[in-house]
Amino acid sequence: MSEQLGRYRDGPGYDHDLYGWSPMPGRKLFPWPDGARIALAAFVHVEDFELEPPEGSVADPRFGGALGSYPPDFQNYTRRLYGLRVGYYRVLEVLERHGIHATVCFNAFAAERHPQLVERALRGGHGLAARGLTSRQIISSEMSEDDERAYIQQTLDTLEQAAGRRMLGWAGQDMGESTATPRLLHEAGLTHVIDWPNDDQPYPMPVAGPDASPLVSLPNQTEWDDAELFSVRHVDPWRYPEIFSSAFDQLHLEGGQMMGFGIHPWIFGQAFRIRYLDEALARVGDKPGVWRATSDEIAEWSLSNWR
Repeated sequence: MSEQLGRYRDGPGYDHDLYGWSPMPGRKLFPWPDGARIALAAFVHVEDFELEPPEGSVADPRFGGALGSYPPDFQNYTRRLYGLRVGYYRVLEVLERHGIHATVCFNAFAAERHPQLVERALRGGHGLAARGLTSRQIISSEMSEDDERAYIQQTLDTLEQAAGRRMLGWAGQDMGESTATPRLLHEAGLTHVIDWPNDDQPYPMPVAGPDASPLVSLPNQTEWDDAELFSVRHVDPWRYPEIFSSAFDQLHLEGGQMMGFGIHPWIFGQAFRIRYLDEALARVGDKPGVWRATSDEIAEWSLSNWR
């Protein structure tokens, strides 16, 4: 175990060679467009819950449901399907009312099976990103590198067919990764990854060497992600506006920061929760210096403006 840990603690700071050690003190203020103080990005996760995933597939065990998971898992299947039938539309309507173009992160099978969801995202001017194949097949170190490469390629090809465009961003299902994932994403032509909640600013991952364009890591802070709050920690929904606005106000005060927030339509799209997303975004209101952007826009800006 100590030899394994040594791979990730080589040099100053408790990190590894996917990125440099960069503590917040001493950083220059990151320059957002038009002098904005904060970049605000919504990540809407559209997931396909397979009734019978392939043997050996890995899934996040935290979201099995109150009654457990018994194959075929119709109870959890229908809970997730609610997000695609109802919650998705509620969430997008709220975001649009507050002038936010989200990044809709699609499981490939969800986009393929429900093309109207892709059409709705594009009609609303939202960005798109890849989220793997299904919610019950996530990337893990159990996969060989060849299997992982094929998984990424299948995801991107299926989504391109469904959306008519190639994805540039990757928001892995439940943030599942192996040690090879960032390099494989870069090799597949992706420009950014939305899996790492270890900063409040985008940062470069030089996964292809110092002379190549890096993979951009965009913050996806899990502390105010709806799955983390409501399904894992059982926080009362009425607390969300306070949590959200407290984080936003601090990041806005500091300047040069990014606030990414994850939304799962099967969770936040529920009738008794949706009002609290609306109330949270109302607290941002028309505050000055807020760049509401998609992940593609933030990644492109970051690549052009790192100094």
